[in-house]
Amino acid sequence: MTPLQRWRGPLLALCILLGVGCTDDGGAVQEPRWEIVQEGLPGALLSVWGTSASDVWAVGADARDGSGPLVLHYDGTDWARVPTGQPAGTLWWVFGFEGGPVYMGGDGGTILRYEGGAFTAMTTPGVGTVFGIWGASADDLWAVGGSSGASDGFAWRLAGDTWAPVASLSESLPEDAAIWKVYGLSASDVWLVGSSGVALHWDGSGLTPAATGVGSSLFTVHGYDGHYAAVGGAGTGIIVELDGAGWHQASIDSTLVSGLTGVVLGPDDSGVAVGNYSAVYVRTRSGWAPEETGFGLAGNLHAVWVDPDGGIWAVGGQTFVPPQTDGVLIHRTPPEG
Repeated sequence: MTPLQRWRGPLLALCILLGVGCTDDGGAVQEPRWEIVQEGLPGALLSVWGTSASDVWAVGADARDGSGPLVLHYDGTDWARVPTGQPAGTLWWVFGFEGGPVYMGGDGGTILRYEGGAFTAMTTPGVGTVFGIWGASADDLWAVGGSSGASDGFAWRLAGDTWAPVASLSESLPEDAAIWKVYGLSASDVWLVGSSGVALHWDGSGLTPAATGVGSSLFTVHGYDGHYAAVGGAGTGIIVELDGAGWHQASIDSTLVSGLTGVVLGPDDSGVAVGNYSAVYVRTRSGWAPEETGFGLAGNLHAVWVDPDGGIWAVGGQTFVPPQTDGVLIHRTPPEG
């Protein structure tokens, strides 16, 4: 691999997140643009994830048509709905591995495993809502959640085909807190975030609480190359970042958004956060700043993911109260050239 090939992915991702276009050698090309890919879907979309620009999953609310939660897959050419075999329910998160399996979590303690073209409903130790799933490998997986009332938090680990509660969680988690999401950079560096600004760190042997300085929910956490960020807020948007001195609140114009629910980080200090009323914030080395998509959306953006080519995918809809409807998926194109 040449030095140019080695840095092509990070370079293109940086160009996307800076809002400029670059060729492989850094020359200018057509700027990326936002586009609406799906809208008016019967269920709101709540999570998006994939392995490439031609392998993207989006999951969400019950479509209320007797065929259960909305699950969409993109193969690089077409979007198709994928039936789960579940008659009802909402899926809040999707995460998996290249070549499979792919895991989806949702209402009633639901965790679905998709592998070899088929879904399996896994046995879980509880009936709380699974709001987040992440794993360092297919053999080392976490699932977290709680109740929609921001309480009854739980964390499960997968061993073989069996999900089991994390015994040390009760020592670190307030009784009235839920855990909304989980993300890590290795099996011994994992963060769980939740209601009331809860942040718990797993070091491979146990969980340790950390102060975030936030009193409202942190809905999503993501990391890249030793750097973490979490987003949340109620009334105003909040972004907190982790460095050597601990968690600290990032400077943003919070008057532009009542809350943030999705975040993803990338190379060269880049990042994207999304939230209520379809707000989008982009991070560069200068910090976080709002970005206009160029079109109006009636609902909220709930989650965001960046593919290896630098394309940004964000999903949402009417997410505040059930039934969660009017699903939307938007995409910012990677640079051409």
